[in-house]
Amino acid sequence: MATTYSISDLAREFDLTTRAMRFYEDMGLLQPERSGPGGRSRIYSGRDRTRLKLTLRAKRLGLSLSEAKEIIDMYDSPRDTGPQLRKFLTVIAEHQKQLEAQMTDLQANLDELKEHQREARALLAKSIGKSAAKANASEGKTSSDN
Repeated sequence: MATTYSISDLAREFDLTTRAMRFYEDMGLLQPERSGPGGRSRIYSGRDRTRLKLTLRAKRLGLSLSEAKEIIDMYDSPRDTGPQLRKFLTVIAEHQKQLEAQMTDLQANLDELKEHQREARALLAKSIGKSAAKANASEGKTSSDN
């Protein structure tokens, strides 16, 4: 008999809430069997577990759930894998461009922060230098007054 999982089993394994699991089911990413009175109990198959794992991997890559579903559904079909792989590569390339643009923006922000730090440190050093000069000048007056 094939291995099956409860909603709690998969939620625990993948560190998800059961609510998230039901949401993925509503999105069509998971299709558990139903059992018990009124079909209230969900029974997940190894296929569901794999689809969940792929869904979470797609999320980590920055894909939307609908993009993840489209790609995962392509792998479920018995068609040629060429179109599936081309679609996957297209989606990944789009996300790579987005991430690279975000990295460029982040680097520009970091560079700007570093410049502000340099300016603030220079102003602070200048301010401390003036304070020290004033203190030395007033000490000089005090000692010459004696």
